[in-house]
Amino acid sequence: MIEIERKFLVLNNDFIALAVAKNRIVQGYLNSNPERTVRIRTKGSKGFLTIKGKGNDSGTTRLEWETEIPLAEAEKLLSICENGVIDKIRYEIPSGKHTYEVDVFAGENNGLIIAEIELNDENESFVKPNWLGQEVTGDIRYYNGYLSNNNFGSW
Repeated sequence: MIEIERKFLVLNNDFIALAVAKNRIVQGYLNSNPERTVRIRTKGSKGFLTIKGKGNDSGTTRLEWETEIPLAEAEKLLSICENGVIDKIRYEIPSGKHTYEVDVFAGENNGLIIAEIELNDENESFVKPNWLGQEVTGDIRYYNGYLSNNNFGSW
């Protein structure tokens, strides 16, 4: 139930040719408070309910609980979420023994591309591809909960 994750901006679209999977994700928040976010997500033909706790001081580690729910239920729950639904395409790119998830945002967050990598330990080493840019781990502006209320297009 612990998520250890680092986030990076992406410099270019070179990652697309390396992708092994691609899915559209639509997500909304029943609660976008960074202390305890409650998220509803559709990913392809699946639905998910996720609860995340506040991150540690570095923003790398936090509690995360997720369960799959029927797609129809996720779609109904999206209709009662806070304003500011996130719409993005997620690409999965293998890199060494890890997989980067690269989100290309649409709608009000169009133009933003973020790569995330999940680790087993905060100090675990990992390959940094040449398309990876500045690290933004711990910068709340790049959390989806924040982006749902403060779209990238208005920065």
